[in-house]
Amino acid sequence: MAKYSRLKVLTSAIETGFIPVFYNADVDVAEKVVRACLDGGAHCFEFTNRGDQAHEVFRELVNRFKGDDRIILGAGSVLDAGTASLFLQLGANFIVGPVFNADVAKVCNRRLVAYMPGCGSATEISQAQEYGVEICKVFPGSSVGGPAFVKDLLAPMPWSRIMPTGGVEPTEESIGKWFAAGVACVGMGSKLFPAEMIKAGRFEEITANVRDICAYVAAARNGKNLIG
Repeated sequence: MAKYSRLKVLTSAIETGFIPVFYNADVDVAEKVVRACLDGGAHCFEFTNRGDQAHEVFRELVNRFKGDDRIILGAGSVLDAGTASLFLQLGANFIVGPVFNADVAKVCNRRLVAYMPGCGSATEISQAQEYGVEICKVFPGSSVGGPAFVKDLLAPMPWSRIMPTGGVEPTEESIGKWFAAGVACVGMGSKLFPAEMIKAGRFEEITANVRDICAYVAAARNGKNLIG
């Protein structure tokens, strides 16, 4: 079951403003990436359900970080209620998906776990909110209109909390544009974890990049508290 409450997870995601997204079939590599991100200041981490036996890798990650209260592990690329239930049973603290699924929302709500589904329109975001979703993942962020989509959406729906994934670059300019548009946080995967960097084991560079991203988020917010 989840180690942290839904409120704790949502607050941490919004306060940090950044969730790394990663998958690797090698649990040792995955652990090193998680630790690198944690050392850089990212406390929520999305491990995606992208490969065969991904749940087994996730199970081992949860066990390896069981005594570390700094990290909040969640599962991503979850499309159906059965998969959501499996990862929740293994200790996922939040569930992320590329699409919205009402049955997944029900499973997460039943256990008071945060669900961040992928939405690409105002209608999908509104529907997700009807099912109790607090943070909607806009995916793919670059394809639905980028920061302009978020800005336009928040005009009639200012209560919405948006997390774009796909199209967020690990640069001050990109992060600045997304937060200026009004996002609550951002997700970042392949742009943060180039294959050659992972293969070469340059995990200290990941830590440095995550630290820079957290600084970019803080600068973009300019001291504004987005939780309230």
